[in-house]
Amino acid sequence: MPGLITIITPILIGLFFGAEPLGGYMAGVCVSGVMWAIFQNNAGGAWDNAKKSFEAGVEINGEMTFKGSDAHKAAVTGDTVGDPFKDTSGPSMNILIKLTCLVGLVIAPLLGAGHDATTHTEEIKKEIRVEVQSTDDGLMEATIEKTTYDNGKEVVEEKVISGTQEEVEAALQEMSDVEVKLTKEE
Repeated sequence: MPGLITIITPILIGLFFGAEPLGGYMAGVCVSGVMWAIFQNNAGGAWDNAKKSFEAGVEINGEMTFKGSDAHKAAVTGDTVGDPFKDTSGPSMNILIKLTCLVGLVIAPLLGAGHDATTHTEEIKKEIRVEVQSTDDGLMEATIEKTTYDNGKEVVEEKVISGTQEEVEAALQEMSDVEVKLTKEE
């Protein structure tokens, strides 16, 4: 039953709360799991070393204490917790962390099913068509049709620019982001 918590919890968090809380949960599992594993390995090693030190003899309050004493019996009791801490429980935290995060990553594609993938990648393409005519008063008139394709949607803008040749060239250059040079034809 406790092992099912590792599998069920990320699924419930992901399905009920979404991808962001699931990511936070997985980060929390990693950080707290590593800290708990370090604690268990160190505490288990300390209890084991305490028992071994009594077997060699320890001075407590100026009195030597050896194997078989009440202090040694207490250290043996502590070591019954310490051995599983350092040998099984601490190292198994690595598996717990990996399994929890793996389950979260496996369900991640299900959580993104409601999002439109095209909102994250934009394909923008421009087409510009220009017609230039000379007017009777020596000025130029340019009709610009700019078509933009953005994520499959076509947007057409039409603009008419009148003025001297330099003014029309400058306006065309500003709209198309390329250098424009017009020549007058007879």
